[in-house]
Amino acid sequence: MGIGINKIEVTRTDPTPGRPHGIRYNLTFHDNHNQRILGFDNAHAIRIQKRGRYSGQIFQYDHVHRTIRDTGTPYEFVNASQLLEDFFKAVNSIMEVELRR
Repeated sequence: MGIGINKIEVTRTDPTPGRPHGIRYNLTFHDNHNQRILGFDNAHAIRIQKRGRYSGQIFQYDHVHRTIRDTGTPYEFVNASQLLEDFFKAVNSIMEVELRR
């Protein structure tokens, strides 16, 4: 994989139902080909699959992409400090796996 690159974009916004904390964020980790291999963001909503034929649709803005092809898994935003801690912990896990290869 080579050396990874972190990209962090944070913008303060008015609180909305999708972003009640008033922060729009995009934290990503890219490989040396600039492909995103990890991302925490709330830039777009993801649909949460519910079981049942007549269940309503639920959309979640806070989510994480754990692989290149991952379309997003819900992430529970607590605060900005916890977000950074979770992001860098995930980056370190990826780097540890790569260093063992």
